[in-house]
Formats: sequence, C-alpha cells, structure tokens
Amino acid sequence: MSDQSPPPGWTPRDPDTPPDVPQPRTEPPTPHQAQQADQTQQTRQAQQQSPHQGGPGQKARRRRTGWRRILPTWRMVLGGILLIALLIGGALVAGYLLVDIPPANAAATAQSNVYLYSDGSQIARDGEVNRVNVPLSQIPRTVQEAVLAAEDRDFYSERAVDPKAMLRAAWNTATGKGTQSGSTITQQYVKNYYLGQEQTIKRKVKEFFIAIKLGREKSKNYILEGYLNTSYFGRNAYGIQAAAQAYYGKDVGKLTTAEGAYLATLLNSPSAFDVVSHPQSRTRALARWNYVLDGMVKKGWLSPTERATTQFPEPGKVRAAAGLSGQRGYLVEAVKDYIVDNKILDDKTLAEGGYRITTTLDKRRQSALVDAVDGQMVSKLDPAKRKADRLVRAGGVSIDPATGKVLAMYGGIDYTKQYVNNATRHDYQVASTFKPFVFATAAENGSRTQDGRRITPNTIYNGDNKRPVVGGRIRFAPENEGQVSYGNISVNTATDLSVNAVYAQMAVDVGTAKVKKTAIDLGIPENTPNFVPGPAMALGTLQASVLDMTQAYATLADHGRRTPYTFVEKITKGGETIPLPPRAPTQAISREAADTTTSMLVSVVDNGTGTAALAAGHPAAGKTGTGELDRSAWFAAYTPDLVTVISMMGQDPDTGTLESLYGALGEARIGGGGYPARIWAAYTKTALEGTDPVDFDLELQPGAAPPPPPPSPESSPPQETPGEPSPSTPARPTRPSPSNPTGGRNQGGQNNGGQNQGGQDNGGPVNAGQDNGGQDNGGTTQGGDQGGTTQGTQGSAQGSTQGSAQGSDGGPAEGPRPPSAFLE
Repeated sequence: MSDQSPPPGWTPRDPDTPPDVPQPRTEPPTPHQAQQADQTQQTRQAQQQSPHQGGPGQKARRRRTGWRRILPTWRMVLGGILLIALLIGGALVAGYLLVDIPPANAAATAQSNVYLYSDGSQIARDGEVNRVNVPLSQIPRTVQEAVLAAEDRDFYSERAVDPKAMLRAAWNTATGKGTQSGSTITQQYVKNYYLGQEQTIKRKVKEFFIAIKLGREKSKNYILEGYLNTSYFGRNAYGIQAAAQAYYGKDVGKLTTAEGAYLATLLNSPSAFDVVSHPQSRTRALARWNYVLDGMVKKGWLSPTERATTQFPEPGKVRAAAGLSGQRGYLVEAVKDYIVDNKILDDKTLAEGGYRITTTLDKRRQSALVDAVDGQMVSKLDPAKRKADRLVRAGGVSIDPATGKVLAMYGGIDYTKQYVNNATRHDYQVASTFKPFVFATAAENGSRTQDGRRITPNTIYNGDNKRPVVGGRIRFAPENEGQVSYGNISVNTATDLSVNAVYAQMAVDVGTAKVKKTAIDLGIPENTPNFVPGPAMALGTLQASVLDMTQAYATLADHGRRTPYTFVEKITKGGETIPLPPRAPTQAISREAADTTTSMLVSVVDNGTGTAALAAGHPAAGKTGTGELDRSAWFAAYTPDLVTVISMMGQDPDTGTLESLYGALGEARIGGGGYPARIWAAYTKTALEGTDPVDFDLELQPGAAPPPPPPSPESSPPQETPGEPSPSTPARPTRPSPSNPTGGRNQGGQNNGGQNQGGQDNGGPVNAGQDNGGQDNGGTTQGGDQGGTTQGTQGSAQGSTQGSAQGSDGGPAEGPRPPSAFLE
C-alpha cells in the first residue's frame, strides 16, 4: 500500500528552521509526523492567542500593570495577617509565661507628700495611710452590689480582662488624649494592689497579664474583697472600712444601701464627688449616685419600690489631721485640686504619696494675708454677744498678674473647724464685681447704645431705679442699691456708684452672649454655676469662686493678657521631675479695652465705693460688690503688680445653708467697701512693703479721656446735643485729704448737680454742689436753700431724673448718699 498523499498546499518544514523562513519543498511526512506537526501548530496558535496562559489545562492569568503593581496580592495580605496573628499569639504566650504576679506595691503602705512654700520651707505633710482590711463576709451584700453597679456590673460573668477597653485606654494614653479606664474590677484591683496608678503602656501591659493570671488562679470573691480593701475613696481613706468611718463614722457592716451607693460613687472621682469639701460638685455627685442605684434596679439587686424611697445620705464633716490645722489644710487641698484638675497626676496616683511639691505660695505674703483677715475682721467677731457673728466666713486670693502665680490664699478660720475652702467654693454670687467685665466687653467690641452712641466711660445712661431694660427679650427692671434714682449719669459715675440700672442696660446693648464670652476669656470658667446670659448677669448672679475672680482681675491688671494661674512650681518623686502643663499667656482682650476698664476702677477706689482701699498707700483699681440679701460682700482690686480679691460670706455653721450678714460685727449691713476693702488695704500695704508706689500705665480707647472741667458760675450753661441728654460726668476724682476726707469728687455734686436739670434758675450751680448740697440736709426742707426750691425735693424731682444734684460726698439730692459700703 502506498503512503497517503499530504494535503494540498502543505509543505514540510525542518523543525530547526524558524517558521517564518521559507522551506524547500520535500517529501510528504508520515502520518505520525503530520499528527505531531498539527499538535505543535495548535500549541503555538494557542500561545499566540493567550500569551499569559500557563499551559494546557490552566486558566489564563492577566499580568498586573501600572499602579496595580504596587498593591499587595491577596496571598500577600493573607500571609501578613497570619504572620501578625502568630506574632501576637506568641507575644501573649510569652507575656503570660514571663509576667508573674508580683508582691503588693508600695501603695499598700502609702508615703506622705510634702508641700513646700516657694522658698523651700515646709507647709505640711499629708498622705498617711488610713486602711483597715475586712473580709468580704463583713461587707453588706447591698454595698457589694452598689460597687458592682458603679464599676463593673458583669463582674461575676465576665472574663478577667476587657481587651477592647485595654486597647482604647492604651491608645488614649499613647496619643495624649487623656486617661480612660474601662477596666474590669480585676484589672483595677491589680492596678491598686500590685502595680500603681501611673498611666503608661508598660503598666497597662503588665496589668493585662497579671489580671489574666489572677483570674485563673483566684476566685471572684477573693478579687472583689481585695478590690474593696485597696480602693481609694478620698479623705485619705483606703478601703471600704476606712471610707465608712471617714464619711459616716460607722463600721462598714452598718452601712445602708444608700450610704454604700454613695461610697461607690466616690470610686469614680474621690475628691470631686465629696459633697462636703466640694459643694459645687453636688449636682454631679447626685447624678452619679442615682446612676448607681438605677444600675442596681436594672440588675435586680434593688426593688423599684425601695429605690423610690431611698434618700441621699449626707456624709459627715471632714475630720482633718492635726498637721493640717489653720491655713495649711486649705493650701494643701487647693494644691491637690490644681494638680488633679490639670491632669498632672490623678488623685489616686497622688494619694500613693512620695511626692515633693514646691508651690508658688509666698510665705511672707501668706502670713500677711492671714494677719490682715485676723486683724481687720476675725479679732472683732464676738459670737457670744452677736449671733450673726457665727455666720461670718472669709476667703481671699492674691496673684502676681505677670506670672499667674498664686502668692497667698485665705480659706477660712481653720481647716479643722471650717473644712470648706472659702477661696475656691462656687456657691456665692459675685455681685457687682462682675460689672467691669460688662464694660470691658463693650470696649473690646466697640459696642453702642440703643440709639447708636459709642460706649465709653463718658457715655450717658439713665440710672433711675427700676428702669425697664430696653431691647431685651425678657422684661427686667433692676433695683439700685438703696432704691436710689440717679437720672442721666455717665458710665464712669455709674461704675463709681455701682448703679444696677445702667449696667443691666449696657449688658443688653453689648449683647449678653458677648459678655459671657469676654468673662470666659478673662478667666471665669465656662461651667461656673448660674453663668446664664441675660441682663441680670450684669449684677453678678453667677457663682464664681474668689480664685476665679482673682484670675479674671489679673487679666485686666496685665493689660488684657491672661496667664493661667498656678499653685505649683515643681513636683518631684525619687529624683524624677513630673512635667507640668504649659501656661502660655494669651491676649484675652485688647490692651485699650483692659486699660480703659482699669481707668474706671481707679476712679472707684479714688472716689467711689472703694475708698477704704486708699489706706494701702499704693495706686489701686477695684470694684466692690454685695450679693443678694447681703449673703456675700466682695472687694476685687489690684495695683500694677499685685491682684487680690477678698470676700466675706454668711453660712450657718451647723446646717451649711447660706445666710445673710445682717447685724454681723455690729453693723446693720456688710458691704464690699467695708470690711473686705479694709482687709485688702491692710494686706496690700504689708505685701508691698518696701516697694515704691507705681502708677498705672494705661492706653485708653478713643473717647475715654476725662471730660473738660465743669463751667465756672459765670459761664453760660452748656448747649445740649439734640438726641442726647446733657452729660453728668463728674470731674476727675481726687484722693482723700484733710479738706476732703472722703475722697469725694472735686465739685462734690456732678457737673449738672444744680445746673439745667438740678434747679439752675433757682439754686444755681454755685451752691448746688457745695458742702451742704449732699449732706444730711441735702434732701430736706433746709436743703431747699441749696436745691433752689422751698421744698428741697422739688429740685430733686428734676435733678434726680436727669442728673441728681450731688454734694461733696456724692449723695443724691433725694437725701444723703448712703455710705459707700452700701452702694453695691
């Protein structure tokens, strides 16, 4: 049989010859050769059609091009995840094997903290351990459940650690976002007993592994017992037994459910939630206490009926250690609060002790402040003779405005007797000491009156008693002190005499929201109680502390530059220096706005309600204030280089309720220009002893310069500008002198006291402001000789409405001017 002929047109090819090279025609291939050639040709065609194909039976893979080449493949991602998981797993195993449960830490026998004056001399020591361990069986079940409701409601069913909370806390610590717990009770016990309170990642890692081991080796009851015996509850009390004695004077076994819930509340913030030593935190503490009780109801540990009848258990008084008597306890507590509030150390870490704290307090000036309060006020109290003297409290703070350093503080008569620091409490109105902030806001914002006039010290306002405020959303018609109507007076005079009607209207003209913002910028905390925008805020209804007000006035004294106050110069422990927060000064308001405000406060001291401060012998600017129902009396003032605020307060020593100071120290009323101003003068005189008086260096806003002197009797009356009342701005003030012992204004009775509105045609300006114009006879029938009418009050009817004819002591024509201490 002959071979099969090749297909037509097929030309055999030498396998070693490239396919594109022409082949000479040869003999036809065998069938086997033809089959191999077909397979080879098909393979080549397939490779040409799919160049990325891996071979027969494999799916084609598309080559990655462009930016996709830099992305990892899914195999790489999966491999990386597996590698990380292996590393974490290995680290966990290694950590568990390598970290042992250590012995109890030094906190179990806490050391003392040492507090020093700025010169290195010692103020006091604190931190001695107060702890008595008790078995869990002696702690009432409801008290245990209250603690669980507050700190870890799933304690008995959960694992020893909460990884999510641990990661969150570690991240916040590493990124500087503050500390956050979220730890289980097991973790907190490990921190309390085995480690420490420092917020570091290293400590968190140790806590994690020790808690796991402890959870595997010890029972839940063992851990809860240890936690209750090592936790810090404030008042230097470690453990539930010490806390029961410190707050309720009883053993833990006798605690009620309500008392246990309050002690559980303290675990969250031991110092802040003590409603006795920090009454301003009462609202927050009650909210936390209710949270604990509500949690007990949710877990079925407390019936709704019992919950509804549970009343808040008032804790007992603070029993201070003997080493903290006098002012030392107030100073130590204020420094501790500063350290905790500024997150330098938390209160639990600070309670571990061993810290050497150098404060900014100046020993000489601290003694001077105590001596001034004792000499001017405390030595004159006679509670046995006058019941009202039992109510008297006092607080004071002195700050260097250039550095913000607190130089002296007066917290009360004795920390072991009056444990609440009167210098840092937030439950008394600041009264008229707030008014300068209203004007400072107007000066800062270039504010105008309702009829478009720029607000300056010379701007005229109507100062009539109970004059309704115009332009506000709510009706408000404030009373002036003594129900006095002043008529049209300048802002400067309204500041001297602390006229409520003027400043309430000014607050609305400026904008109450702007007033609040400026006050915050000056240094008043935004969360101050009763800090509500409205016309009444101009009268000082908010409840800022003496320390807060000193900070704000220090900003005015330093030409509008605010330097945050500090109590601390340095903190060390074991050779390590603890970092302090930065206190960079900021320009809160412009220098012109601050200095113009200061210029009016100088006038208050020279010729207004604060003339008692002149006894300091240094140029001063200040403002008096008297709270509602005379519950508080304030004097806030400064020299160019020292700012001090003094406040007197009324409080029942038994019930703690705020009381009026009527009749205290034998006075019918207590005003800011009285005892507080005298204390200020006595302290400032001693504190600045050996230094020369320094005048204020002021840059005033446009239009703030004093007006020209009043016209002579022979001059014609000034022409009034249409649409504006005639000015009643007094001449510049003078200091007291033998001929002018009260420091009254040069002309005694304001420019128009007996001019156009005061009875010009009848009394004339010559006599309207002379010695008799504002004395005891100034508003009686005899005063008619000076007022220009036979009734004496007819000129007043005109003058008080438009300008109030006033005499040498500044009294309105309706009658004698009240003593300066009462014009608040």
